[in-house]
Formats: sequence, structure tokens, C-alpha cells
Amino acid sequence: MRRLVLTVLGLFCACASAFGQAGTEKQPMEITASGDTNYENGIATAHGNVAIHTGDADIYADSVRYDPKTHDVLAEGHVRIYRTAGTFIGERAIYNTETKEIHAVEIKTDKQPYLVAGEKITPISAEAFIVSKGVFTTHDSDHPDFRLQAKTMRVYEGDRVIFQNVTFYVRNVPIFWWPYMYQSLDESFSYMISPAYLSSWGPSILGRVTMPLTEDIKGVFRLDYRSRRGVAVGFDPDIKFGADKQSWARIRTYFLKDENPDINQTSIVRLPISEGRYRVSLQSRTKITDDIIGIANITKLSDAYVLEDFFQGEFQLIKEPDNIVAVTKTNPNYTITALARFQANNFFETTERLPEVALDVKRMPLFGGPIFYEGETSLVDLRRNFPDGSLSHDYSTLRLDSFHQFTYPTTFFGWLSIVPRVGFRATYYDKTRDVTKTDIMPSTNPFIPDFLNIDSEKPVFLAGNKLRTVFNGGVEGSFKLTRTWDGAQSNALGLDGLKHVIQPFVNFSWVSTSANDPASILQFDRYQPSTQLLPIDFPQFTTIDSIDNWTILRLGVRNRLLTRRDDATVSWMDIETYMDVNFDNPFDKTQYSNLFNRINFTPVPWMSFGIASQVPVFEKGFTEVNTNITVQPIANLQLSFAHRYLNSAPFFDNSSLYVFGGYYRINDNWGIGVQEQYEGTTGVFEQQRYSIYRDLTSWVASVGAIIRDNGGVKEYGLLLTFTLKALPKFSFDLNFDPAGAEQTQ
Repeated sequence: MRRLVLTVLGLFCACASAFGQAGTEKQPMEITASGDTNYENGIATAHGNVAIHTGDADIYADSVRYDPKTHDVLAEGHVRIYRTAGTFIGERAIYNTETKEIHAVEIKTDKQPYLVAGEKITPISAEAFIVSKGVFTTHDSDHPDFRLQAKTMRVYEGDRVIFQNVTFYVRNVPIFWWPYMYQSLDESFSYMISPAYLSSWGPSILGRVTMPLTEDIKGVFRLDYRSRRGVAVGFDPDIKFGADKQSWARIRTYFLKDENPDINQTSIVRLPISEGRYRVSLQSRTKITDDIIGIANITKLSDAYVLEDFFQGEFQLIKEPDNIVAVTKTNPNYTITALARFQANNFFETTERLPEVALDVKRMPLFGGPIFYEGETSLVDLRRNFPDGSLSHDYSTLRLDSFHQFTYPTTFFGWLSIVPRVGFRATYYDKTRDVTKTDIMPSTNPFIPDFLNIDSEKPVFLAGNKLRTVFNGGVEGSFKLTRTWDGAQSNALGLDGLKHVIQPFVNFSWVSTSANDPASILQFDRYQPSTQLLPIDFPQFTTIDSIDNWTILRLGVRNRLLTRRDDATVSWMDIETYMDVNFDNPFDKTQYSNLFNRINFTPVPWMSFGIASQVPVFEKGFTEVNTNITVQPIANLQLSFAHRYLNSAPFFDNSSLYVFGGYYRINDNWGIGVQEQYEGTTGVFEQQRYSIYRDLTSWVASVGAIIRDNGGVKEYGLLLTFTLKALPKFSFDLNFDPAGAEQTQ
């Protein structure tokens, strides 16, 4: 091989003599090969694992033909050209050593997972080049599923690509054409054009461009058109700031002149709203020091329905956005918080805190001994503001609250855990309710306290200040018993040994308050209806304005079945059963609560079963059973089923809701999905969603339909999404989403 290399170098020297007649190379060239080489008529050729090193370029091919007059290197067979600008790969390429242009190649860069093909590549700088009649794709195939085909492309490695006269193709079908297009290779740049349809919108186009404005600010510009609603615009900057850029702020704005603000796709009557509609929001987290953090969560809306109409994904999570600004100082032993909560939207009910200062002391040993202390103290100016136009009357008070509790965890006989506790709370109100002038109707519902059965639409008669004291005491006890069966083996049930852990537990809680009539306390942090048992411990019981006398015993038992799986201990089955014995409970006047059961069963990784139920066993009450099952019986099929049953609950309508979902992967390219939501008590399919998925190798496309029944008012939508999976940072997206989910991102 060494002798062969010297022969080729001799050929190179002869070529150098010829170069002197037509012009000299500005940089030296080295050619090596493992096969035949020759030099005839001023043309040098080499065959077999040819390698050429010239300037900043390294060329590898099966065969090479070099013409020193034109400075062209014709490389054929497994061609690879390495330059600072990237790696160029193809079966045939012409490289000019003087101009550094490349003709008729396919290119794959080693810096980004995209491919470029073109008839001519001309370098601009060390890391940039122009491609004439080029093709851009992320699908590494001779026949890519998609491509951008442009007259010219300017590629700036790691930065951007600029296209002129560009057409987007799916296979050989042209989809869209742009005269000019800018695509950043930075993940902070993307664009989206989303045709969409929703009954309340009509045919629509949603447009979004995301781009970096500065190194620390990324902006999203929105331009949407809905045929039934008109044009909407928005600007959403994301900002990083502060030391080490650990602080951030997200601003969301959206404005439109609604051509049909009276459109209502629900069965709930709406109040009249104006055509000028908007949302402006700010979420921020500011690191002031290592232990002081400031947060802001502010949303201003034009009306109560703008999120429901145009940001449905966000509306399903938060129907009434909060408005709060807070500063928190944290310490391993305590937390100090100063916050302000205000009514930015007067069509939502809000409990304002203007302001509140709170000190929370975490549970900690007292003077290093066995007794633990925890406490919280707060001062707050409270105002309960009802929506404008409501018949209810606002009220306010200044409240100073201080709570202190001591616990003494101990163990008897090495297995019995006993944790007694005793606490004291004092709360000062500068205004209270005059109960002598207030009509309080006795509650006929055992789950509604009498002191909450007050008509808010009647005037609030105020009395003077009051100091309410609360004493609380109680004790928790539990122990564990275990037994192991190493012989419990079953592949079908996912058993590799079985360990049973049983833990009976009991929690006794006693509370006594000096407020002879809790109705005199104005309600701010108040009791909220729920189907679940309330906490009976402090500070877990947070509705401090609804504290009343109680004596409650909560008892139950936990059963855990553990097994070994993948060299780890996992839960095979969990069962928890518990109930309350109500000696005196203002929130449940029955002697015994419902009997609660929670079961979670995961016998194998591909199947799980859960049920949470409560049934009246000893007293009249209501029934609730929530069931969910997920199973993947074969690799290509996933199924899920859930059922929510609620009957005779005091605060909620009866319900028998069925939810079914499934996905079947037919083969490597096709899949189908379905989701059904059916309310049995009304006989209504509340939502139906059907989807077909097509794997396009580098894209995943889905087409689907959705039907919603909003209390007799039906809404229809179509979805068509294209998700590029080969290059997540290259955000060329087409998202046909009738719910406008992309708008919340």
C-alpha cells in the first residue's frame, strides 16, 4: 500500500507541472488511492478508495477524475465531501477546488438532521452555502415523504435557511407555495398555518410565527381568521431575565372584533357581550435572591366567555383564572409570604386579599426534644366580591389568625405508633355578622351546616369585632403486620413472591370553638361542597372561617400486596377501607359516614384496574363509584374504560358517565383511534372522537372528526394534523385543530 501511495503522489507531481501551464493551485493537493491511477492528456484519474485532501476540503469516492485546467474534481461512487460548512454525500459530484462550488449532489450535514439536494452548491462563507434548484427534507430516503423544493436556498449552518420560490410537496403532490420563506434552525423559531373548522367558528385559518427577538426574548405573533368571527391578532413574548436567567415571564395577548359575539354553542344562557373581545395575561417567576421568590399570575378578560369560545383547552382546566401577586421567603424551618389577590374580572366572584402576610412554621422538634411544633400566623384584609349584576351583597373584614400545635410521635412495644396532638388557634375579626338580624334557615340536608344556610341575596347586617378561640386535640394510631409467600409464583398474574402488609389506623379529632354561633363569622376561607371526607387535622383543614365544634373518629385499614419485578419491589394490589364515626360533625349530621374503598390493581405492566367507591352502609346517604381500566392485550391494541357513577349526592346531579377509548395500530403505517363519552342518566353522547393515523416515516398524519353535545346544542369539528418527528427543532407544522389547542402554547 505504501508503494502504491508513492505512485499516486508521483502522479500528483506530474499534475502539478500541468497546473503550471494553466495556472497554479492556491493550496496544495494530496491524492491517495488503493487501485489504478494514471495521467493522460492533462487529466488525472484514480480508482479504489480515493481520498483527496485540498484546503479545507476532504473528498472520498470510489473513483475520481481531476482536470487542472478547470479545477474540477469529478467524484463518483459513495462520494463524501467534508468541509467546514458540512458533510456532502452523494453518488456523483463535481467539486471546483478554486471556487469551492459543488454540482449535482445530495448533501447531509453533520450538524443538523436534515438533507439538501441540488444541482449546484456555491460557498458563501466557511459555514454557509447557496443551493441552486435545491430540495430540503428531513427524511433520509431516495424517495422522501415530504420535501421543500426551491429555486435557491441559502443554508447557514446552525442558524437559518432562506428559500426563494419554494413549494412544499408530500410525496409528489404539491401542497403549498411561497415566494419567500425564512426557516430558523434555532428551536425558538417556528411557524404554523392551521386550517381548522368548528361549528362556532366556521372555516378558519390560524397562523402563528415564533421567532427570537433577542437572546433572552422569544416572541409568538398570531394572525387568525374565522369566517364567522372575523380576524384576531395576538403577541406572546416569553422573557428570561435576572441572574443566570433563572427568572422568567410569559405574556399572552389576543384581540379580535367578534362579528358574531352572540354565538353560543352551549345550553347555558349568556349575558350580552360586546364585539370587542380580548385576553391579556401574565405569568412570571422572579428569583430575587436564593431564598426569596416573586410570582405573578394575572389574567384580564373582556368577558366571561372568551376562553370558552377561543381557548377551549385552557378553559377546560381553568374556567375562572385567578389574579395573584406574591413574594415568598423560604427557609428550612419556615416560610414567609406576602401576597395580593384581586378581582381583575368583575364578572367572576373573587375573594380578594389586599394584602395578606403569612408565616408558616414547618413541623420541627422543639428544642431538639421529642415534642414537635408547627404553626401558622396570618394578617389579611379580606373582601368577598360577587359578580357585577349579582343580587348577592359584598362584604369584608380584617382578620388576624394564629395557630400553634404540638405533637409527640412515639412507638410502644416496638410496633404500635401513637401520635397525640394538641393545638390552639385565635382569630380576630374586625367585622362579623349580626345573627339577630339575619334569617338562618335550619338545613334539612345532613351534609349542609346550618351556619352556611344563609341567603346571600339578602342584605348583610354587620356587628362589631370578635375574637374567636379554637382548641383542638387528637391522637393518631397505627401498626403494621406482614407475611411473605415466596412460593407465590405466576407469570400470568405477574407474581414473583408475595408480601402482604396490613396496616389498621385510627385518627380521633376533637375541636372546640368559642364562637357560640359560627354563623356570625363572615365566610371567606369557607366550606366547599365535595363528595369526599374533609380533613379533620390542622393545618390540613384550611377553611378556617368554617371551623365549628366537632368530635370525629376516622378509622380504617390499608392492605398492600407487594411482589418482585425487574429487580425491584412493586405494588401488586392496594386496598384502603375507611369511614368516620361522627359523635358531633357539623358537616355530616349522620352517625356514620359512607364506607370508602379504594382499590388499585396492577397485576402486569400492560393492565391496571382501579375503583374508588363510597356507599351508605349504616346510614342513609349517597353512592359514588368511580372505575377505570386500562389494558394492552396485544402489542398493537390499547383499550381504556372508565365509569363514574353518582347517585343522590347533596350538591351534584346524578351521573352515570361512561368513557371509552381505544387505539389500534393496524401495521407500521396505519392506526385508528376512538374515544366515546356517554352520559347514561340523560342518554346523550357528550363527545365522540374518531381518528385515523398514518405514519409517513418522517411525519405522522392524523385525520379525525369530533362531535360534542353541549346540553342539546351540538358542535362539530374536523382535525387534520401533520407532526414532523424526524426533526423536532425544525418546526414546519400544519395543525388542523378545531379546539385551537395550539393557541395555548
